[in-house]
Parts: sequence; structure tokens; C-alpha cells
Amino acid sequence: MKVILREDIDNLGKSGELVTVKDGFGRNFLLPRKKAVLASEQNLRQLEHEKSVQTARSAKLKGAADEQAKKLGNVKVTIKRKVGEQDKLFGSVTVLDIAEALAAQGQQVDRRQLHLAEPIKSLGSYDVELRLHREVTAKIKVDVVAE
Repeated sequence: MKVILREDIDNLGKSGELVTVKDGFGRNFLLPRKKAVLASEQNLRQLEHEKSVQTARSAKLKGAADEQAKKLGNVKVTIKRKVGEQDKLFGSVTVLDIAEALAAQGQQVDRRQLHLAEPIKSLGSYDVELRLHREVTAKIKVDVVAE
């Protein structure tokens, strides 16, 4: 029996794949639980249509992320903080602080897209990675200076 999987199933396949299974497994497990549909001509056409829509949507999102990465490629953010001895900050600079500084410059960025291994706790210049898409990243320069 040929079926189209509607969700990922271990040791069988991923969602959207056309697989061949034994009749009993398909009839008694996959179809009643709506984990798969029969591989009819109409269902195959619908699967192809959904795949094309998904690839078009993904390409559009990636294009928008590329555009935003070009805009953010030369952005420099300066954050002023109070410092103590040996140029140690009182507190730290987090992704929320960086996102707010970018918003003040007119660049709207979600703080969850900023990747900072650990909070910044000393003065200096840092490169912060901005993950805009699964395949698109940008680097912004963050300068932490004394107030």
C-alpha cells in the first residue's frame, strides 16, 4: 500500500514523503490516526502543490532576510555603561540592551535573533551575530564605552 505521510514517523519517513507500507499497518494504524493518506492521484497533486507553495514562501523569507542582512552589515551600536575598577561593568550588556539600541537607530530586530554566547561584562568592541534566517546571518559591531 502506498501512502503519503502527514507527519514524521520514526523508521518510516518524514512528513510529505511517499512510502510503501504493509496493508495492515496502513489500514489499522496510519490511516485511522490520520498520520497518512492514501497515495491517490488527487492527493499526490495536492502534495506537489503544497511543496511548491512552501518552497516559494521559504524563498521569499530568505530574500527578505538577505535584504535585511545587507542593511545591517555596516551598523555600529554604541552602548554607554557605568564602570568600576579594571574596566568592569556594573551589571552587563545583554541582547535586550542591544535590541533597544538598534531600535533607537531605526532598525527593528527581534531580540531572539541576536546571538550572544554570554553577556558582555567589560568595555570594548564586540561582534554580535544576528540570525535572520536559518541560512542567513549578519554581524553587527557593538561598542561598550564608559559613561
